[in-house]
Amino acid sequence: MVDHRRSAVRTAAVWAVVEAELGQLGGLGRVVDLGGGTGGFAVRLAGLGHQVTVVDPSPDALAALDRRAAESGLAGRMRGVQGDASDLVRLVGEQAVDLVLCHGVLEVVDDPADTLAATVRVLQRGGALSLLVAHRPAAVLARALAGRLDEARTLLREGARAVPRRFTEPEVRALLAGAGVADSPYLHGVRVFADLVPGVVVDSEPGAVELLHELELLASDRPELRTMASQLHVLARRR
Repeated sequence: MVDHRRSAVRTAAVWAVVEAELGQLGGLGRVVDLGGGTGGFAVRLAGLGHQVTVVDPSPDALAALDRRAAESGLAGRMRGVQGDASDLVRLVGEQAVDLVLCHGVLEVVDDPADTLAATVRVLQRGGALSLLVAHRPAAVLARALAGRLDEARTLLREGARAVPRRFTEPEVRALLAGAGVADSPYLHGVRVFADLVPGVVVDSEPGAVELLHELELLASDRPELRTMASQLHVLARRR
């Protein structure tokens, strides 16, 4: 069974930024969720009134998305189309949307730079990219805390060769620099504590979920804590 409370804690910092961005539009936005699967983010955004297109290569995930849209009464504000980053301009149009979510996508594509560039192309000028990627330093910490010290040492020594599907902050900034977004994107840490606090503590201590939620929001903007974050989240604008 999915623990929705823990899931909400893990995405708290991302939602805070995304919702604040959409709130600045002064109206309803046009959103693309690349790799959005069954609609974890899309359903909530559509529920706020925004028009959301989920682009995903999995027909099974899109079928589940359609069911969720129908059950939630959101079929008119949310649609799923099969495809990937290379199909975005054809499916959505160039400079056509206000916000693109690219969450957990760069970890599974052959060329992160090409994917990011294609994603930015569908944004209108000044539109926002919400990018969420797995953070390599957190993989070292997780293995060390689990007692897998040899693996932690290997990750520190070999870096990208050991975990090519995770990224460091300089690597993320370099990818963004070549993708056509403005300088100085907003970057923060996600799941700083959520993956470290034992589940038994969260499940048994009264008010623990609420406290962990607050901790995540406070920690996300603290550069000194970002190294521990399981993910990095960026909000960047198209030039």
